[in-house]
Amino acid sequence: MIVIVAGVSGSGKSTVGALLAGRLGWPFTDGDTLHSDANIAKMSRGEPLTDGDRMPWLRTIGACMDERIVAGRSAVIACSALKRRYRDALLVGRPEARIALLWIDRGTAARRLAGRHGHFFDPALLDSQFADLEEPDPDEPAVVVVPASHDAAETADDIIRLLRITWRAGVV
Repeated sequence: MIVIVAGVSGSGKSTVGALLAGRLGWPFTDGDTLHSDANIAKMSRGEPLTDGDRMPWLRTIGACMDERIVAGRSAVIACSALKRRYRDALLVGRPEARIALLWIDRGTAARRLAGRHGHFFDPALLDSQFADLEEPDPDEPAVVVVPASHDAAETADDIIRLLRITWRAGVV
């Protein structure tokens, strides 16, 4: 199984993803490390990424997922996957994949970003992330929404619990 931990910047994708991977004994990949130099430079300047900027990045993440799937290995990957079309790009044709979308309010995300240092993401871009965020539709069964306003350990526990419910339901 591949679990993508998604959400806006400041939702805890990297922290929760690493914790989740550790608990499950699976490797973790932070999707931020897969961005092109051009994307990183753009975000560092406070310019939001376009769909055209994101699609090559999503293909790179998909290739990372495919490597794990072909090898029969599970993994956790952090990736924003804010729009339905981004989630579809990662999930379609990959029945082994699930997305845990971390749901957080703008104020909490902004406070977390204010305390984060040394990351290329300009906190001024947070509004553009919330503008792009699309709540999953009921016809996205491989996506679970996880409240992320509490601590990372609780959020990781919630993901494990929700995915176990999905497993029991025979979705995998």
